[in-house]
Amino acid sequence: MAEKLKEQESIPVSKVQRAAKFISTGAKVGGNYVKHYAKKIVDPKLEKEALHESNARDIYSSLSELKGSALKVAQMMSMDKNLLPRAYQDQFTMAQYSAPPLSYPLVVKTFQQNLKKTPDQIFDSFTRSAVNAASIGQVHQATKGDKLFAVKIQYPGVANSVSSDLKLVRPFALRLLNMNERELDHYMAEVEERLLEETDYILEVERSREISNACAHIPNLNFPTYYDELSGDRIITMDWIQGKHIKEWLETNPAQEEKNKIGQALWDFYDHQVHHLLQVHADPHPGNFIVQDDGNLGIIDFGCVKIIPEDFYKGYFALIKKDMLLNEDELNQVFYDLEFISDKDSPAEKEFYKAAFREMISLLGKPFHSDRFDFADNRFFDQIFELGDRISNDKMFKKSRQARGSRHGLYINRTYFGLYNLLNQLEAEIDTTKPKWLQ
Repeated sequence: MAEKLKEQESIPVSKVQRAAKFISTGAKVGGNYVKHYAKKIVDPKLEKEALHESNARDIYSSLSELKGSALKVAQMMSMDKNLLPRAYQDQFTMAQYSAPPLSYPLVVKTFQQNLKKTPDQIFDSFTRSAVNAASIGQVHQATKGDKLFAVKIQYPGVANSVSSDLKLVRPFALRLLNMNERELDHYMAEVEERLLEETDYILEVERSREISNACAHIPNLNFPTYYDELSGDRIITMDWIQGKHIKEWLETNPAQEEKNKIGQALWDFYDHQVHHLLQVHADPHPGNFIVQDDGNLGIIDFGCVKIIPEDFYKGYFALIKKDMLLNEDELNQVFYDLEFISDKDSPAEKEFYKAAFREMISLLGKPFHSDRFDFADNRFFDQIFELGDRISNDKMFKKSRQARGSRHGLYINRTYFGLYNLLNQLEAEIDTTKPKWLQ
């Protein structure tokens, strides 16, 4: 938990300070490579695992001190089990739950700048140490009268450093994600847009209310109330949702029926957002959900919301439909619209990518193809990973001269992959509700 981590007295805020931190990390990583290859001369059988562990530790250590976009990218990468070597996954997963928190004097300064008062002048009690610290901000617990609050405080400099941080994180992303520069640039604009929105706490409260109200009818879900008079540009005050994070809750060995209930609530929550609201809570990592003592699921963070363009929605889910009733011309149009193929492709490339993406989306759509689906079945996830490996290692894919797939797919794929991962952790078997046109 956050209290056990050493608190930070300051965060590098200026571009020069942040760039210097990245450069020193790059030097450490370079040094790790030199050490690794020097040892390999002595021991040719030496595996890369120790190198990955050293690099992961050094990169995470720096990113967690810088906070903000760089740490958020690490968190996003850790959600994709197939993307990184194990050592990076293990380190970067920490970004989902805990980063070194800010010291109390910095918290007080943020309050004075935003609400013109200190926490002690506003609340009856306020924890001096953060109870949770992540990539964009940290959370304190507070009381006022008989009410218990969660107070989220944004780290200084985070909003102003999104663009410059993403430029600095680029070399690490290129190496870790094994992407070419065209692919990375294609998606970085989308990542930057979402991250800038995540630093806009006024927008977050608006969206939190909008989606909470629109999903209030869904069984077994709970949403906090937000308090404008106790919030500002860099501070959000909401109800404290009592309970356990999914990981902690699973350690209590809940019954299968309870796991199915939480899994169903998760599925219904995402089903309604995607297919009825055309906007979605696009950050489904375990830290954003609380299982309450009454067995309901609390949703506690709406920082990352993806608005889904209607034309993208129609094309994407047309491919997910089990019995695609599209003729060849219509199918080609969908592949063009979703940017899977382009006029730059040769006929052979078009056939390869159409076949590859049809197979991939059909596999991702498998839960939609039956009325009930058991997410405890690890074979489903193995198939996804195997297909990803096969496509990414294919010569045709490796020599591609362009990025593949609409940028809108980045967060939609991430949302479904994150949701499936959560349901797999829960080992939940659920009714896969879906709109009539997709049945």
